[in-house]
Amino acid sequence: MTDGFRSAANISREEFEFESVPETDQSFENALAKARSGDRLTVDDGIELLTTGTDEPEIDRKRKEAVLEAADRRRAEVVGDEVTFIANINNNVTTACNTGCLFCNFKDRSEEFRVTHDDDHEGFTKTPDESREIVRDAVDRGIYEVTSVSGLHPAFTLDDEHLARLEASDRGDLNYRPAEEYEKDPGTYVEQIRAMSVDDVHVHSMTPEEAYHARRGTDWSYDEVYSRLKTAGLDSVPGTAAEILVDEVRDVICPGKIDTTEWIDAMEGAASAGLPTTATIMYGHVENEAHRVMHLERIRNIQDRTGNITEFVPLSFIHHDTPLHERGMVDAGATTDEDELMIAVSRLFLDNIDNIQSSWVKYGDDQGLKMLSCGANDFMGTILSEEITKRAGGGHGEFRSFEEFVDMISAIGRTPVERSTDYEQRRRINPDDDPHGPALGPRADGTPMLASPPVRGD
Repeated sequence: MTDGFRSAANISREEFEFESVPETDQSFENALAKARSGDRLTVDDGIELLTTGTDEPEIDRKRKEAVLEAADRRRAEVVGDEVTFIANINNNVTTACNTGCLFCNFKDRSEEFRVTHDDDHEGFTKTPDESREIVRDAVDRGIYEVTSVSGLHPAFTLDDEHLARLEASDRGDLNYRPAEEYEKDPGTYVEQIRAMSVDDVHVHSMTPEEAYHARRGTDWSYDEVYSRLKTAGLDSVPGTAAEILVDEVRDVICPGKIDTTEWIDAMEGAASAGLPTTATIMYGHVENEAHRVMHLERIRNIQDRTGNITEFVPLSFIHHDTPLHERGMVDAGATTDEDELMIAVSRLFLDNIDNIQSSWVKYGDDQGLKMLSCGANDFMGTILSEEITKRAGGGHGEFRSFEEFVDMISAIGRTPVERSTDYEQRRRINPDDDPHGPALGPRADGTPMLASPPVRGD
């Protein structure tokens, strides 16, 4: 039985006085037996596995290895020895935002972007034309997925109809200002999606938080919002902005964001519109293990209802340069033991999601590869650009070539496989073949992506 209060980020959490704490009447041995047999786990089971059932702050290493072994065996049973990755680019449209999340150093106060603001800032906003040019160049290099996650710019609206409604409204609580008040016009969400939809590239964008922003001031359902975006070229939805899906945690780290129910409604709206989604968890800040497993249960419940989630992505909190760290609310992020157990318990608990991702951006190369023996089977993508983790103090790079993917995955005795966003298209790669480059994209022909893009004649 776990009756201690574990410190997931190496600080005391007594100051937060959370209602949910990692205390159970279950035993670690029973939870591990259920995990090994493939029985569906309860929240108490998950807590025992994440804490290794101890009353001490430290993880029991022998028990941890047993959990990792069970998860790796489950991974082999579900998806085999293939390790997948994708050719993609991040094109985040704007850092302008005033949500005020304490875990984030990616976004900048939107007031700094106004033409009346005199001081310089380090943020950016891209017009639809600029987004289109970035994606076109990336497609020339062979990528076939563009991921776009942005700040909630007050001038951002869903489409022209939404813009007209906000301009006609006299409400002052809608986080809207006309585009002419800013240095650069981001356009509408529909215009940005159309701009990025180049040559059948897969557009992976519009988180639940952005969808909420795109319907403010209306009575539109999430199904309606996502259907309009799908018509514009949206292909799938990133299930980020999830952080921890327990409101007592969200009230601490992101009180200005949508609550858990709203996030779930948006995810199910995307499913109703026929858009596949991913799902995430951001852990290792003020939450405890009970919150983490409650989050997993909510993701599993969504998948039970929709069957729409293609992959689950654990994201270890990068604490450097974030308000949570600057204000003394956290001293560090998750430990390596906690990272490994988060991957493993995700595999064991989420019995209805096949793909668990290891983030080389968050974990680095060596630890990212280790996660592939803890239950993960996907190793992210080429990225080409990644501003969010970099601006929070992460130091693991912004680009990964196919050559590196093949070399690293082969070195651990697994099979490198290029995959599409939805995992429906797969290409096993022979390490002895040369060179290694993407082949699934509209202009991909196996050429390494580090080569300069061809000069277009148009």
